[in-house]
Amino acid sequence: MTAQQEHLYRQAEAQFAPAIARLAHAMERQPDRAADLMQDIHFELWRSFARFEGQCSLSTWVYRIAHNVAADHVGAATRLPKTIPLDQIETLPAPHDAERGHAENHAMSRVHELLRQVAPLDAQVILLWLEGQTGAEIAEITGLNSNAVAVRTHRAKALIAKAFEEPQTVGIAHD
Repeated sequence: MTAQQEHLYRQAEAQFAPAIARLAHAMERQPDRAADLMQDIHFELWRSFARFEGQCSLSTWVYRIAHNVAADHVGAATRLPKTIPLDQIETLPAPHDAERGHAENHAMSRVHELLRQVAPLDAQVILLWLEGQTGAEIAEITGLNSNAVAVRTHRAKALIAKAFEEPQTVGIAHD
């Protein structure tokens, strides 16, 4: 690894480590598996800077690598239940860890539970939107076109809003 690649990795690590941790914990419920996913993301990010030519922003590069590794990780895992499209989910399930008490942790637990039920690409769009990425940035990171990102983001916003309006309702629509 060249000094420039090392510098880019250190910069990316300093700037995006919290976002990578949030992604890993959103995709994996078990802490040890989330830690494995974080390690895989950091390793692939470190390796990827040998290919980085600066044709996109550092942010786009990091999110693209992180989300591709996460998608591969989730896709390879046979332990996850079958996913369903966003528009078929009526409400979020109650969190498994009801002891948390802290409202922010409770809300994030509910969002993470939702993310584990939707297709990996839908989860990526939701996570990137929650990280504050624009529609254009999400499209560039995921490879979707901007219209598809807009539709998925709109569905995600509606789903999350509905879920938090009806906190006691549990379950998924089965049509």
